[in-house]
Amino acid sequence: MKNSNKKILIVEDDINFGNILKEYLSLNDFNITLAKNGIEGFENFKKEEFDLCILDVMMPYKDGFTLAKEIREVNELVPIFFLTAKGLKEDVLKGFKLGADDYLTKPFDSEVLLAKIKVILNRNNSTAIPSNNIFEFEFGDFYFNSKLRFLTFQNEEPVKLSPKENQLLRLLVIYINDLLPREVALSKIWRDENYFTSRSMDVYIAKLRKYLSLNKKVQILNIHGEGFRLVIT
Repeated sequence: MKNSNKKILIVEDDINFGNILKEYLSLNDFNITLAKNGIEGFENFKKEEFDLCILDVMMPYKDGFTLAKEIREVNELVPIFFLTAKGLKEDVLKGFKLGADDYLTKPFDSEVLLAKIKVILNRNNSTAIPSNNIFEFEFGDFYFNSKLRFLTFQNEEPVKLSPKENQLLRLLVIYINDLLPREVALSKIWRDENYFTSRSMDVYIAKLRKYLSLNKKVQILNIHGEGFRLVIT
C-alpha cells in the first residue's frame, strides 16, 4: 500500500502531541491535516475527503464523541480512531457504539498506531466501494437517497431508513445484480465478522426485503455461504 495519497485527519487539542503525531505519520508518507479542536476538525472534514480520522476524546468546544457523530452523518464508512487519556470502559463502549474502528489510550506506542492504520486502510482498500459523493440511486421504480436515508417507491410516501439499513441498501444497490460478499458488508458496516454481527445483518436484510416487497420484481437473494444479490427480474 502506498501511503502518500492516503489522507488522515488528526483532531487533537494538545498542540505539541498533535504536531509530534503529525510529523511521525508524515514521515511514514501519509498526508496529514491537523486540527486543534472539534469545531476546526469538522470544518476540515467537510472541505475534503479523508481516508481515516484520529480524534482526541477530551477537547474544548466540541468533544471527540460529538465530532464523530457529526462525521458519521456526513460519511458513514470513514474509519475513526479515538485517542484518550482515560481508559474507562464506559468511554470505550461509547466510542465503539459511535462506529469507532479502534480506541487507543495515551500514552501509546506510535508503531502500534501505525500498524493499526495500515491494517484498516489495507482492509478498506481491498473492499473499496464508490465515494459517498454518490448518494442518489434509482432501481425498480424505487428512488433511494442515501444521504437523507430516504427510500421512495413511485409516488408513495418515502420511508426513512435506519443508519444500518441505509448503509446495507447502499452496498446492495452498488453491487446490483452482482454478489455482495458477506465479509464486505460486515467489514464496511459492522466492522467485524463474527456470529453475532452476521445474525444482525440477516435481521437488516429481512427489513430491507419488507421495504422492497412493494415491487415483486425486486428481490434480495441469499447466496448460501457467500452473500446476497439485489436483482430485478
